[in-house]
Amino acid sequence: MVHFAAESHVDRSIASGEDFILTNCFGTNVVVDTARRLGMQRVLHIGTDEVYGSVEVGSSKETDPLEPRSPYSASKAGSDLIALSYHSTHGTPVLVTRCTNNFGPWQYPEKAIPLFTTNLLDGKKIPLYGDGLNERDWLFVDDHCSGVHLVLEQGVVGEIYNIGAGNETPNRVLVDKLLALHGKDESSVQYVQDRKGHDRRYSVDITKITKLGWKRQRSLDEALDETVRWYRDNRWWWEPLKAKP
Repeated sequence: MVHFAAESHVDRSIASGEDFILTNCFGTNVVVDTARRLGMQRVLHIGTDEVYGSVEVGSSKETDPLEPRSPYSASKAGSDLIALSYHSTHGTPVLVTRCTNNFGPWQYPEKAIPLFTTNLLDGKKIPLYGDGLNERDWLFVDDHCSGVHLVLEQGVVGEIYNIGAGNETPNRVLVDKLLALHGKDESSVQYVQDRKGHDRRYSVDITKITKLGWKRQRSLDEALDETVRWYRDNRWWWEPLKAKP
């Protein structure tokens, strides 16, 4: 069993955190307890690097303390601990992965890269928080899935595995890459008030999953190009979603 289901948008968690606690904490308990009762052979819970909090220098290891700073990341930290507690208490064969920021085709347009891309396709501005220098490690969805599959098959139960691309990039640099792919310039960027509690930098140490044989296959530039082309060719999918109130 692989447990991806979660409320995952930080901005919405800041506006109202209740759904995040119910889905991510209570929901995870339902999933893992069901797996226990059914005697599932392996249960992989999908987590996030945001549970480590902001990292000024270096990279977060799986053994580092958790310092979540938003209702979303706090709910995900709780869900990690709930899942792992079933291994400690019941012997349920639980594993946890913590990934960096995902992107790629089919991603809901409230997320940063599809939001920026679809705005540019519609001739709208990109909203850029604060000074634009917050750093994120962007992981292409196919690379994330290959890591998840590897941990599911070869990971040690009761253990945590970070999955990241190792390409920590300031948001301003990411935006410049997207502008170039769309043939747009600086006039398409609008700086907006920074998000409350906005973590400055995320970075994870991927030594552990690398020892299992995992390696990302797409560079950031290659994956961005593929993603932009997909959104350009699939307006039928994302336009109705963006039209919702």
